Amino acid sequence: MKGKKGALVALASIPLIMTLGNSMLLPILPQISNELGISAFQVSMIITVYGLIAILMIPIAGYLSDRYGRKKVILPSLIIAAIGGAGCVAAAWFMNGVSAYWVILAGRFIQGIGAAGAFPIVIPFIGDLFKDEKEVSKGLGIVETSNTFGKVLSPILGAYLGTVLWYAPFIAIPILCLISFGLVVFLVKKPEAEEQPEKKALRQFLGEIKDILHEKGRWLYAIFAIGGICMFVTFGVLFYLSETLEAKYNLHGSSKGFVLAIPLALLCLASYGSGKIIGQNKALMKWLGFGGMVLLTAAMIITGFNNNIFFMVGFLSLSGIGIGVALPCMDALITESIEKENRGTITSLYSSMRFIGVALGPPVVSLLMTRGHWVLFGTMAGVGTVGGLLTLFAVKPSEGGNKEDKPLKSGEIRSSPLQRQRAR
Repeated sequence: MKGKKGALVALASIPLIMTLGNSMLLPILPQISNELGISAFQVSMIITVYGLIAILMIPIAGYLSDRYGRKKVILPSLIIAAIGGAGCVAAAWFMNGVSAYWVILAGRFIQGIGAAGAFPIVIPFIGDLFKDEKEVSKGLGIVETSNTFGKVLSPILGAYLGTVLWYAPFIAIPILCLISFGLVVFLVKKPEAEEQPEKKALRQFLGEIKDILHEKGRWLYAIFAIGGICMFVTFGVLFYLSETLEAKYNLHGSSKGFVLAIPLALLCLASYGSGKIIGQNKALMKWLGFGGMVLLTAAMIITGFNNNIFFMVGFLSLSGIGIGVALPCMDALITESIEKENRGTITSLYSSMRFIGVALGPPVVSLLMTRGHWVLFGTMAGVGTVGGLLTLFAVKPSEGGNKEDKPLKSGEIRSSPLQRQRAR
C-alpha cells in the first residue's frame, strides 16, 4: 500500500462524496417540500429517482470499465454528477414552485447516472490497484469506511447547511464532485501497458459473464443478496429512527442528525476494523461475515421487545456494528475471487443489489410501521436470518485451493490468479 496512499485517498473520496450527495438531502426534505409547495410523495422522489436510475446504469458502467478502463469511466461520471447537481442549484436559485421541482428532479436523474459510474467502479479499481490481496482487503475496508463515514456526516452536515440556505446541500454537490475529480486526475495513475483491459466483443464478454455466473453463481448470488440485505436494514432502520425521533420525541435538525449518526458511526468503525483484520483469509471473511449477520439479527430481535428510545439506539447501534463487520468481508470475497477483466461487471451487479436495498428500505419500513413495533423488527430479524443462512451455507471459500485445475464444488470460491501464480 506504500506509494499508493494518494490513489487510495482519491478513490476513497468518491464513495464519501456520492453518499453525501444523496444522504445530505434527507434531513432537509421537509424544507424542500415547504419551499416548493409539493407533497411528501413528490419530495421523496428526489431521493428515489437518483437510486432508480443508478440501479439501471450501474451494470452498464461496470461493463464499460472492464472494456475501456476504470479511470476512463470514473472521471466523466464525476463530471456528469457535478452537472446534475449544478442543474438542481440553478432550478432552486432561478425558479419557484412546481417548475423548480421538475428541473431539480431532472438534475437528480442526471446525478444518478453519474453516481452509477463512480462509486461502484471504485470496488474493482481497488482490486486492480494493489497486487497483494491483504492490501486489497485493507483498501476495501477503507473504501467501505469512507462510504459509511459519509452516511454518518450527511444528516449532520445536511441539517446544518439547511439552516443556512434551504438549497445549500445542492450547492455542495458539484463542488465536492469537482474536488474528487481533481484528486483522481492527479493522484491515480493510469494502468501500465500490460494492465490495460483487453477489448472484447460484446458477445464474447457476455459469454464470459454467463460462464462466471454459471460456475460461481451460488456464492455470487448469495453475496449479492447479503449486500442488498445489509443496505435494506441500514436505510430502513434509519428511516424508522428518523420518523420516531421527529414525531415522538420532537427532535429536529442537527439534534436529530447527531442521534442518527450514532449507529452509523459504529458501523463506520466496524467497517474499518473488519477491513484491517480479514487480510487475504477467505475463511475468516466468511466467518466474520456470518458473525456480523448473527449480531444484526440478534439486535433486531431484542429491539422488537422494547421501544424505549435509549434501548433502541443502543441495540440499533449493535446492528450497525454487525453490518459494518459483514460488508467489507463481502466486498473482499467478491473482488478477490473474480478475474480482473470481468471484475467491474460482476461487482457492479453487486452494487446494484446494494442500491436496491437502499431504495426498498424506507418504503417497506413505512408500511411495516403501521403494523406495530414487533412486526417491523421481527421482519428485519427475519431478513437478517436469511443473510446469515446465506453466509453460512452458500458462501464456501476454498481451503488452500491454489490448484488452478481443481474442480469447484457448489458454492466454492476459486482462488485468484495471484494466489495461483504464487503457488507455482
